[in-house]
Amino acid sequence: MKAQVLYKADDVKNHPLQLQDIDIPRPLQGEILIKINVCGVCRTDLHVVEGELSLTTLPLIPGHQVVGIVEECGPGVQDLQLGDRVGVGWLQATCGKCRFCLSDQNNLCEQATYTGWTTQGGYAEYMIAQSHFVYPIPEGYSDQEAAPLLCAGIIGYRSLKLMDIADWKGKRIGIYGFGAAGHIVIQLLRAWGAEVYVCTREKAHQELAQELGAVWTGSATDNPPALLDGAVVYAPAGEIVPAALQALDRGGRLILAGIHMSPIPSFSYDLLYGEKMIKSVTNNTKEDGIEFLKEASRIGIKTHFKTFPLEDANKALCALKNDYIKGAGVLMCG
Repeated sequence: MKAQVLYKADDVKNHPLQLQDIDIPRPLQGEILIKINVCGVCRTDLHVVEGELSLTTLPLIPGHQVVGIVEECGPGVQDLQLGDRVGVGWLQATCGKCRFCLSDQNNLCEQATYTGWTTQGGYAEYMIAQSHFVYPIPEGYSDQEAAPLLCAGIIGYRSLKLMDIADWKGKRIGIYGFGAAGHIVIQLLRAWGAEVYVCTREKAHQELAQELGAVWTGSATDNPPALLDGAVVYAPAGEIVPAALQALDRGGRLILAGIHMSPIPSFSYDLLYGEKMIKSVTNNTKEDGIEFLKEASRIGIKTHFKTFPLEDANKALCALKNDYIKGAGVLMCG
């Protein structure tokens, strides 16, 4: 099979992924072999390829927003059949036994494995996945439309859950950074009745936010015209945090949704005073994915995407890094 393989982390401008022919893996107990149709291109992939996340598995095939067909089932797989269309997200598997797994917090499992980071991912024609952690793809979505839902969508959904807002109607919510996650989250918020304020540096991203119903758009550090009840930072830029805190109303929650962020500069306690709260997102639970995909189908979330052939995975990551993709990038693998 063809696969984009990383042997050593490097700046994506140097094209560190190598397209190679390797053996098709075989599924073991509880695993399935997936014939991959598409794989979304996520900013976390960029952090992996450039070494901003420590690499314990090399050589490595990145990618964790996979849509494909079950090609083979390993021993013990009972809930899937050959030919089923499934999705694979970031969370590959958990131990199922620790205090976090036993308290519905499997996103915090210290033994968890992650697709395209600690296990082989989806920048390839085939991959192995744990059957328990794959998702059925909602009807009505093409493979390309569904791929961004599997990380950008699920993590975006979890970031909103962490705001702990019971009634979204009329709430003022800020989105900082408007890539794949932002363009999905705004659709959730608008469907729930919230007002959305978007801070992002790229003019094209501001225009997309306006098309999707933002009541205001500005640059990453502009002050929105109203104080916010909550905000999410999707951009991996720590310097945004003080600006986002300043935009929050008293009692507001600021959610940091990235797995990696540049250093956060020091800031005055006045920015945090008023019972404001900062909370990070750490991975997602399996339940987050199930809940989100049902809600996405109910609302009719539409994803904006740009496709790239598997051969151009390095170019896709460069386009992502330079904010050239309006919405999400998707590799055509099958």
